[in-house]
Amino acid sequence: MAIVPEFLIKRIYQKGSLKRENSGASVTLKNVLGPGLISGFNYVKINDVVFGAENVKFITNGHEYLGTEVSEENPVVFRLGQEGTLIMTGEDCIVNGSNKIVIEAVNPEAGIVQLKVEDIA
Repeated sequence: MAIVPEFLIKRIYQKGSLKRENSGASVTLKNVLGPGLISGFNYVKINDVVFGAENVKFITNGHEYLGTEVSEENPVVFRLGQEGTLIMTGEDCIVNGSNKIVIEAVNPEAGIVQLKVEDIA
């Protein structure tokens, strides 16, 4: 299992991308690490609100993936330089000022990967 240092994982998050959605939020990711696969979305946490895979959608290259559909059998190809938008629905979660964001996903090679950042809304 590969270990990806936290400082590299943080580079995937596009600073300033946190946006309010109707009843939730969205953020943008960009793969700056190399070709890879996403084989699961465990959860996204923004401040104190946790969005399970059932409330997460990932849009990339014109395709929309529900968090519950992404698995080892049905991974998302996330190529170097590719961008994607995570959309979380179900609850307002963004506060004015600094927001803490945790994204926990699964990669077949690295296992569970956690991205922890702060962004301003």
